[in-house]
Amino acid sequence: MTNFPKLVNAIIDGIQEKKGRSIVVCDLTKFDTAPAQYFVVCTGNTPQQVDAIANSVEEFARKQAGEKPATVAGLNNAIWVAADYGTVMVHILVPDARELYDIENIWADANITEIPDLD
Repeated sequence: MTNFPKLVNAIIDGIQEKKGRSIVVCDLTKFDTAPAQYFVVCTGNTPQQVDAIANSVEEFARKQAGEKPATVAGLNNAIWVAADYGTVMVHILVPDARELYDIENIWADANITEIPDLD
């Protein structure tokens, strides 16, 4: 895996554990105005999978990196769950929401790394 901080790698592991797809890591470290150093974005096929991925990410971040999110939003409908780890923001979306919001392209000049799906 690329030389990401331990937390980013833990988040990727948590996503992959629940078969999250199309994982993208946006390196925002060169932007002074960015809300985090990294965005990790992925797709879950259904709200149930989005919820499962969010729980897995939280578990892996805690166990592998000793980190807990400051806040997690969107669990009530699980169409788009956002978890704020301070230096890393995690966005887990169903396919329609991911296409609509196109989060990874908001920061067009960011260094974007696509993580291959496991299967």
